[in-house]
Amino acid sequence: MQIELTAGKRYYSIGEVSKAFGVNTSLIRFWSNEFDTISPKTNAKGNRLYTPEDVKILQLIYHLVKERGFTLEGAKTHLKEAKKKPLDSYEIISKLEAIKGQLQQLKNEL
Repeated sequence: MQIELTAGKRYYSIGEVSKAFGVNTSLIRFWSNEFDTISPKTNAKGNRLYTPEDVKILQLIYHLVKERGFTLEGAKTHLKEAKKKPLDSYEIISKLEAIKGQLQQLKNEL
């Protein structure tokens, strides 16, 4: 699942995030409490505001739990292990960006 992040936007409300993932706000709140890597800011009203980095982590959690069937403990372990191997993630991202560029070229040719 790929969600669109608005360019230049610094914070996303819990409603925006939950709508993008198609889940209840309670699930996003639960994941925020369970995973230490997510640290939403709160405004004066106490509403949670998520940074683009938080949204990327939530996207990975969504993928692991909802799409790949990981347990929460399994997802936590996977996230911790992924931090130890930043080069692997970098290589994957680089390859995906190259593929994206090729697809955009094909689209422009049509």
